[in-house]
Amino acid sequence: QVQLVESGGGLVQAGGSLRLSCAASGVTFCISVMGWYRQAPGKERELVATITKAGYTNYADSVKGRFTISRDNAKNTLYLQMNSLKPEDTAVYYCNADLNYGLGYAACKALASVGGYWGQGTQVTASS
Repeated sequence: QVQLVESGGGLVQAGGSLRLSCAASGVTFCISVMGWYRQAPGKERELVATITKAGYTNYADSVKGRFTISRDNAKNTLYLQMNSLKPEDTAVYYCNADLNYGLGYAACKALASVGGYWGQGTQVTASS
């Protein structure tokens, strides 16, 4: 199993910054891609950014140039640096881990069937 614990959310003024962290524990060697998603009230959950084990990143157009996703594989931690926050960034942010690595190992193969793990979410509010 994999557990994801998020931290760093809060209330900031528009134009401010926040740094989110997601600490992964458990069978972390099975993790391939990690990402951040967000969900505003009454809206579907949307992709914010993803990052592979090798460090290749992908961003939603709405956050390009403002957000930076990174990961420290040695510490099993995912980060999201959010700068120039806008009111429309207000949402609950969720950490995600895709367990699609090391499928030749029985433990990883079993966990892959779950389809991914999610954190509990952390609230980010950018006030105008």
